[in-house]
Order: sequence, then C-alpha cells, then structure tokens
Amino acid sequence: MEAEALELEQVGVGALASVDLIVAPGEIVCLSGPSGSGKTRLLRAIADLEPHAGRIRLGEIEQVAMPAHEWRRAVMLVPSESQWWHERVGEHFARPMPEALAELGFEAGVENWPVMRLSSGEKQRLALVRALSTGPRALLLDEPTANLDDKNAEQVETWLSRLIRERDMPTLWVAHSAAQIDRVADRHLRVAGSQLEVAA
Repeated sequence: MEAEALELEQVGVGALASVDLIVAPGEIVCLSGPSGSGKTRLLRAIADLEPHAGRIRLGEIEQVAMPAHEWRRAVMLVPSESQWWHERVGEHFARPMPEALAELGFEAGVENWPVMRLSSGEKQRLALVRALSTGPRALLLDEPTANLDDKNAEQVETWLSRLIRERDMPTLWVAHSAAQIDRVADRHLRVAGSQLEVAA
C-alpha cells in the first residue's frame, strides 16, 4: 500500500481552532502543552471519537467517508490508560507479536498471562503491542510511556520509532518529557491557546 499522509484542515475541537497540519508518512510529530490544553481532545477528534470542525484525511480518504470503526482501525489511538476486555493478554492481539514482546522485555508465554496480574507499566507496553498487531496506517499516541521507568521508556521509544518509520505511519505523539521529544520527534508542536505553534 502506498504511504499516506495524515492531514488536518481547519480542525477545531474544544479550545483549539483552525488547526492545519500535515504529518508525512513515517514522521513523528510530538505535541506538548499544559494539562487541559486540548492535546487529548485533538487526538480523539482525529480518531473520530469526538465531534469537531474541519476536515481530516488519511491519504485521499476523508474521515467522514469511512465508517467510524474502520477509520479507528486505520488511524489508531493508543490512550494513556488502556482498557482490557478479555481475561488473557493474547486474546487482545489481532495476530501474534513475539518479536515485539521480546524487544519490550516480556518473557515467552506473556500471551497466556491473565490481565489482572499486569502492572500499569506492563499494561501500557502491551497496549502498544496490541495496537500495532492490528496493522494501523497512522498512530495517535497519548503519552505512551507515562507509566514507565526510564529503561522501559527508552525501549518503547526505540521500538516504536523503528516501526513507525518501517511502516511509514504518520504519527502524532503527545509527550511532556523534553528529553523524550529530543529523542523521537521529527517536529515538535506546542499548544498555545487556540493554536498549535512550532516549539522553540
């Protein structure tokens, strides 16, 4: 499949208004800003989970032209707090991901673990693997390492950055850590009032 850009045209949600943005295939754009400034609402609008003004496209496909559940599989939002609905970890994966699990430090057999035994950090890492197992075409990441220690956070950064570029997925990544932004971002935008601005 040809690589596709994620495009926002005059998008407005909450306090944010008239957001124009093109995220190129394989590009990581980090978003930062004060708590409550609208970063998560913007991701939810892009994922078609919140009403919004403006137009959103993935390649030539308009968000409004695709059934919502299909759009959300293509433009995958990974929230900071994941939800789990089956008893065991592996039941949540669209396909096996043994290499990803090993790269993120999980032992063989984690797919058989009951979800109730997982720590918050394990849930966050496994939610990322779950999302990637579905083969999304774009990623929306809401603080994907918020519950992780430095070692696990850097493992996730390395793994995610490589896959994003290998798969040419345009990616919006909400982050607060300046060090993380320096490591992963191709561009860094900050929420400033009702607009996104290029971070200094």
